[in-house]
Amino acid sequence: MLRVHYHGQSPGVENMSQHFDFIVIGSGPAGRRAAIQAAKIDKSVLVVDKGRRVGGVSVHTGTIPSKTLRETVLNLSGWRERGFYGRAYRVKENLTAKDLLNRLHITLNHEVEVLEHQFNRNRVQTVHGTACFVAPNTIEVTSEDGEMSQYSADKFLLAVGTKPFRPDYIPFDGEVILDSDQILELPSIPKSMVVIGAGVIGIEYATIFSALDVAVTVIEPRSTFLDFIDRELIDVFTNLLRDRGVLMRLGAKAVEVHRREHGAEVVLEDGRTVRTDLVLFAAGRMGTTDSIGLDKCGIEVDHRGRISTDPQTFQCDVPHIYAAGDVIGFPSLASTSMEQGRIAACHAFGHNAHKPPEYFPYGIYSVPEISTIGLTEEEVKERGIPYESGIARFRETSRGQILGIDTGMMKMLFSLKTRRLLGVHIVGEGATELIHIGQAVLNLHGSLEYFVENTFNYPTLAEAYKIAALDAWNRMPTMAS
Repeated sequence: MLRVHYHGQSPGVENMSQHFDFIVIGSGPAGRRAAIQAAKIDKSVLVVDKGRRVGGVSVHTGTIPSKTLRETVLNLSGWRERGFYGRAYRVKENLTAKDLLNRLHITLNHEVEVLEHQFNRNRVQTVHGTACFVAPNTIEVTSEDGEMSQYSADKFLLAVGTKPFRPDYIPFDGEVILDSDQILELPSIPKSMVVIGAGVIGIEYATIFSALDVAVTVIEPRSTFLDFIDRELIDVFTNLLRDRGVLMRLGAKAVEVHRREHGAEVVLEDGRTVRTDLVLFAAGRMGTTDSIGLDKCGIEVDHRGRISTDPQTFQCDVPHIYAAGDVIGFPSLASTSMEQGRIAACHAFGHNAHKPPEYFPYGIYSVPEISTIGLTEEEVKERGIPYESGIARFRETSRGQILGIDTGMMKMLFSLKTRRLLGVHIVGEGATELIHIGQAVLNLHGSLEYFVENTFNYPTLAEAYKIAALDAWNRMPTMAS
């Protein structure tokens, strides 16, 4: 039940403080899951979000918008049908930025409505405004119109998310030189594009715009990219991008970006220049912690504004404050952020939280998709585990032929000693959906025999599991009876 405390002699707006059991700052995946979990164990909960509507970065500028944009591009460009009808095939000629944004707004409105309904159903209260600690157990929230209110709580969760890293040498203008939030407000589709940064966000947007036949150049100072993905998958992925004309300039550092009359110019460290219609800077993100008054409650952040927590409970150095989601860093996935929020809320109020399994899937919504779970081949070798791998190519499946898919592959790794599944790595159509079969078997300690002996729907892309398992089985020594 909501408890209201009045501080001072007069119950005026400026000195009235409402008290809650749990205050959550931020309503992204971590915040929403934590708030609802706390409400379900009968705690009074307040969610504070600086946006006009709940949802956080995930709904408004991150996960949902980028994936919606991707799906819209694939549908309207006819990308999935080009295997049959040729590279010139289009569902809609002369695509515009407005075409891409129409579906985006419909999806975002639906996501917000679902979340608002979840909060209402669970009696989670919300307030819109910028939160700032004024004492270890008290925050002040400033609304858009400047009105200030104070709220106190026994426990807090910081789920404030991240914002794009914007270095001083990049002259962002919101028109030609953009960060990964501004790209969603693109006024028109460019003919050429430079993406600075070959992380997950950079690669996703580079391949999405490439599917629109935009000439894309990716600039990355490191000699490799997506290093947590199995190298064989990255080799396949890189070859697919090269075939589409995406230029990957690895080991090249952008040192200057200049706005020109028509577009922009990127200057590399070795003196080369790249001229383009549009520049997207996607080299990292910062924790949104600079304005929430962490100094008032004794919490420190690193150089990227991230908060350090206990990796099991997500408790900060200040015991009554927790943090979860992108603001604590790796792995910065919506799926894991939700689980972090749930675990934090349970721990905060003394409830046992069922810990998720050891392995969770990564999904990269590039074109084509990449998804992976478990050990990579490089990790298996480092650990000295005797193993065998199996490969299936989507073109080998009947469903792949029906869909016109001529690219994509699945790679599975098995222990030679126990025959247990060690990892699954997929690049291609539906990778982020297909991975969950491997996830279930991996976390249930299943073996190669599961895939060899079971029957899969026919025709499906999931048959690739059986093909890859048989490929590994054919090279594995026979088990002694």
